[in-house]
Amino acid sequence: MAATLASWIGAVAGTGGTTVLLPVLVYFLGVKDAIPVLTICNLTSNLSRSWFNRERIDLKVVAWFAAGGVPLVAIGAYFFTMATPTLLLRALGVFLLVVVGWRRLAPRAPRINSVRAFAPLGGVFGFLYGFTEGVGPLMAPFFLAYGMTKGVYIGTDALATFIVQATKLAIFGSMDVLLANIIVQGLVLAPFMVLGSWIGRHTVDRIAPTTFTAIIDVVLVASASSSLFG
Repeated sequence: MAATLASWIGAVAGTGGTTVLLPVLVYFLGVKDAIPVLTICNLTSNLSRSWFNRERIDLKVVAWFAAGGVPLVAIGAYFFTMATPTLLLRALGVFLLVVVGWRRLAPRAPRINSVRAFAPLGGVFGFLYGFTEGVGPLMAPFFLAYGMTKGVYIGTDALATFIVQATKLAIFGSMDVLLANIIVQGLVLAPFMVLGSWIGRHTVDRIAPTTFTAIIDVVLVASASSSLFG
């Protein structure tokens, strides 16, 4: 139910539903289990999106992003496994506030003319993906600044993210973070997220987008405050 609701809110607001689902999972599962569970959900989602847009994917961008992202996601995942739950909650609170600020400021990345620029970008976002989830809203301006059209952006971003997240899950598995109950929880939630997206697609035109944008920001700020001061 929580996954469907969070996915629905994300769908009607035009932002990544995983950013909204993350604090919900933290509330029910705790931060140590919430991150790998959400990673499994995102892995399935990104794999399907990259498949549906496979003919439009810019493989050079994916390769350079992965070159920077794969090594750094390992470092981020290592810090995740070593950090205490309290530290992770504080870091999550800061991250959620950054997402809200980023969405409100709507920054535009400088024009990216070289595909090699995606290597350092992959490193930065790879580290963030290793430590948390819901990084998509921060990544989007940089992919779009390369001049990608919607279909190219969706497929390329999905495949690049999939590679980074698959690496993260492999590291979690080697560190005994990816336990059987976490795998089951992630797989169980995946279809409910799809359901929420489907419902959102049929309701998004009936309510003002700004209303749901405001709702999401309130939810994220409240979750961030709970993580920072709870």
